[in-house]
Amino acid sequence: MTLHSPAAKTWFLYLLECRNGRLYSGITTDLAARFAKHCNGKGAMFTRLNPPLRMLAATTFENRSEASKAEYELKQLSAARKRQLAAAWPAQRELPGAAR
Repeated sequence: MTLHSPAAKTWFLYLLECRNGRLYSGITTDLAARFAKHCNGKGAMFTRLNPPLRMLAATTFENRSEASKAEYELKQLSAARKRQLAAAWPAQRELPGAAR
């Protein structure tokens, strides 16, 4: 008998800009679905109170553990520093809700 491990999923750490200018970070394996949930009031309590405007940036990780650790570190930073880091992440035009 051969045991198969589930296909490895790419984890994303993402940064949202809310309509009031506040930032929200989170992790997911599906950026489009997670952004849609935030926009529809089905995401985190924070984004229900601060509706998202757009996804600023996202970066990838090989597993949930690495993504969670990076999210924790990101949440410790100032909004200005979060924006600086996000500017160095992959191209924003491919992200859900990105300005075209």
